[in-house]
Amino acid sequence: MKILVVGGGGREHAIVWKLAQSPKAEQIYCAPGNAGIADLADCVNIPAEDVDTLLEFAQAEQIDLTVVGPEAPLAAGIVDKFEQAGLKIFGPSQRAALIEGSKDLAKQIMYKYNVPTAKYATFSDKDAALAYVKEQGAPIVIKADGLAAGKGVVVAMTLDEAVSAVEDMLSGNAFGDAGSKVVIEEFLDGEEVSVLAFSDGHTVLPMVSAQDHKRAFDGDQGPNTGGMGAYSPAPVYTAEMADFVQREVLQRTVDGMAAEGRLYKGVLYAGLMLTKGGIKVLEFNARFGDPETQAVLMRLKSDLVEVMLAVIENRLAEVELEWYDDPAVCVVVASGGYPGKYAKGQLITGLDEESEDTVVFHAGTAFAGQQIVANGGRVLGVTARGENIRTAIDRAYQMVDKIHYDSCFSRRDIGYRALQHEAENR
Repeated sequence: MKILVVGGGGREHAIVWKLAQSPKAEQIYCAPGNAGIADLADCVNIPAEDVDTLLEFAQAEQIDLTVVGPEAPLAAGIVDKFEQAGLKIFGPSQRAALIEGSKDLAKQIMYKYNVPTAKYATFSDKDAALAYVKEQGAPIVIKADGLAAGKGVVVAMTLDEAVSAVEDMLSGNAFGDAGSKVVIEEFLDGEEVSVLAFSDGHTVLPMVSAQDHKRAFDGDQGPNTGGMGAYSPAPVYTAEMADFVQREVLQRTVDGMAAEGRLYKGVLYAGLMLTKGGIKVLEFNARFGDPETQAVLMRLKSDLVEVMLAVIENRLAEVELEWYDDPAVCVVVASGGYPGKYAKGQLITGLDEESEDTVVFHAGTAFAGQQIVANGGRVLGVTARGENIRTAIDRAYQMVDKIHYDSCFSRRDIGYRALQHEAENR
């Protein structure tokens, strides 16, 4: 099969890496790809959002399967256009992808179909939103309704922060159109877990759990980021919780989406908060998460091409996912200044010592001649598997310590919660 992967980040590198292991994958293209993906696929210089040009390319090259990584092309209707042209594509339709593209729609679906989530209210009028915030008090969560590249959420611990977030979003300063409507939610306290699941619109097949580290610095300090690392599984997430989430969160949501005429096919990502009052959904994403995907796919034994074809062909009920028991850890190497301003173009050294257990997934890299340079905020996702979480963490950091470029940094405590749970249960 000829396969096209849309996107060019760490998630897409992990997807390409896993697809390349399938005997069905004869040739893989990636648009636009990056310097690491170029080892496994032919990188095509087409932006992920340029849906029409991607369709032309897929038709010209007679692509058998297209896999969409990021949310922007899904929101732009890439799946609908490819399907109308008779091409097989993995991902939700434009109407279904709105579960990520509109926080308000996601909350409406959850409330209507009794999926556990935080109480909320939605506003496009600034004065009404500010009055609600002052009435509720802090801590409180302010979310831009639309897509904001994973950065449209402010967890306001004080009333001043909440007021500032509402004013920034609803005046159009913070996220443009994405913030023209805001969802204001009660603050939930607890431990977060990410669960990704395959869905063909009827059957839901959850993957192994993962936990992301959102804050930029050790000890969960500093600004929120797209994710500084992840590990799988999350020991806090029990088999009993997994059963509950399968039934009460994932299946209910997929069934609800179908009832709303938004048949959900692809990967549904549930961001969960394990509160004292039970499991609540923080958000849904309409695609693989980043950097959770790097850790999760490192543990997948099953042929990813076969699973994706089963989703597209509505026969996911026939599939049983197989996993390695070994935990996996992904540590992000980022550029100094991220998630704010950062430099690009720095030469990266130490990338050539991968092993079967340790893979460096490229996120923001590019070629400068024959050399690989940093080309983003999150640059690499060093991912390792080990017989236990401690071994996986150690392997990942051994590799991180070999990599260098000017101003690079990484958190040094990825997986710390897993170690705490392990220690508590000894």
